[in-house]
Amino acid sequence: MKEKIKNRVHELYWNDNVNCARTALICLGELFNTVIEPQTIRSAVGLHGAGGYRAQCGLVEGTLMFMGIYLHTLGKTDDEIVSVCYNFASAFDKTFGSLRCYELRPTGFSENDPPHMCEKLTCDGIGFAYQYILGIIRQ
Repeated sequence: MKEKIKNRVHELYWNDNVNCARTALICLGELFNTVIEPQTIRSAVGLHGAGGYRAQCGLVEGTLMFMGIYLHTLGKTDDEIVSVCYNFASAFDKTFGSLRCYELRPTGFSENDPPHMCEKLTCDGIGFAYQYILGIIRQ
């Protein structure tokens, strides 16, 4: 699974120039065989740290969006999904040290950055989200 995520993230970043939130939505949709509507993908265009402002990480936002879509299809209630999202955010924070792009990407967004400098973090974050969601659906 790790290699599949790595290859797909690389393709989305380098071939399609997709941001981290959209990449998380697309990858998780593919991994869980869930269709993500084009309008939903378009809605995540500015979710890479709030349009580069370096607020909440797009990997978190994309995953939270995906969990709302996917867990509803499994019959989870809104309250259950809210709880899962809260617990995911806490687990992500503990694992990666922050939810904020400001801290996860300390150099920010500038023209001098190497392209797609969050690629490894994206792979790790999507792998983490995948395992987290698997744990939820196995309960």
